Amino acid sequence: MRIAVTGSIATDQLMTFPGRFGDQLIAEQLDRVSLSFLVDDLQIRRGGCAANIAFGMACLGLRPILVGAVGADFADYRSWLERHGVDCDSIHVSELRHTARFLCTTDEEHNQIASFYTGAMAEAREIELGPIGDRIGGIDLVLVSPNDPDAMHRHTDEARARGIAFAADPSQQLARMPGDEIRRLIEGAAYLFSNDYEKGLIEQKTGWSDEEVLDRVGVRVTTLGPKGARIDRKGEPSLHISPAPELGKADPTGVGDAFRAGFLAGLAWGLPLERCAQVGNLVATHVLEQVGGQEYELGQSVFLDRFAAAYGPESAAQVAEHVRCYYP
Repeated sequence: MRIAVTGSIATDQLMTFPGRFGDQLIAEQLDRVSLSFLVDDLQIRRGGCAANIAFGMACLGLRPILVGAVGADFADYRSWLERHGVDCDSIHVSELRHTARFLCTTDEEHNQIASFYTGAMAEAREIELGPIGDRIGGIDLVLVSPNDPDAMHRHTDEARARGIAFAADPSQQLARMPGDEIRRLIEGAAYLFSNDYEKGLIEQKTGWSDEEVLDRVGVRVTTLGPKGARIDRKGEPSLHISPAPELGKADPTGVGDAFRAGFLAGLAWGLPLERCAQVGNLVATHVLEQVGGQEYELGQSVFLDRFAAAYGPESAAQVAEHVRCYYP
């Protein structure tokens, strides 16, 4: 199964605030907030939604096609991704702008305040999927993850026009987009990804109820943080997938991307939806245990042992037929 992962490719600047954001807010003055947080830590990591997702898929043994726009400063990052098995030959390199930047501060309760500088990502709207499909012999599924909004619409519209199945993952761009643009991204999606807060935001902004969303997509996948994930399909009972136990919590940045990586890997292997979400939950747990979206290592034996402990030996045996982790 050939999966193209479109979306942001960025450098993450991750900071830690030793307190609670909520304690710094004055309820009567929320209309004129002016705050500066003195942070204890700064870590610079590789990131971007599409890059994180493609990295996770490659670490599980697949070769995803990464589609996005970067600056001339991308060379070292590109080498990292290619060493892990990501196809980077369809990435657009800007002659004018730097690779995008994600700046994020996390408090002691893992709440986050973040900003995103678009940079070269603005040129992703120039990328056409057709030539990519011609290069690799066809595309079976396109993931449209957070990106330049015009690029997200172009990729979605082109997928529909070419009859390519697509997965909608608007997540971080939901705050910026009006309802009509969100409806345009979702309509006809084979899969719709969001977290539980974004699920409510989708329904609020589109004016569609949960049932009306399910009328328009094939599978709705909602991540629930420490409660795992839920899968909904029209006319079918909901599936709740419990989380994979973590060894510790370091930073939540990239956890949602990791879930999508594992879920898409399961789809590529032809696994049932429940198993796809279980793989996603375990990859997400690996990210939660590190700082940065690509700082974890998926070891073949350890991954399968942890999978068996979380979901049972029979489930692990089914996954073991397919997974080929980058690390032994």
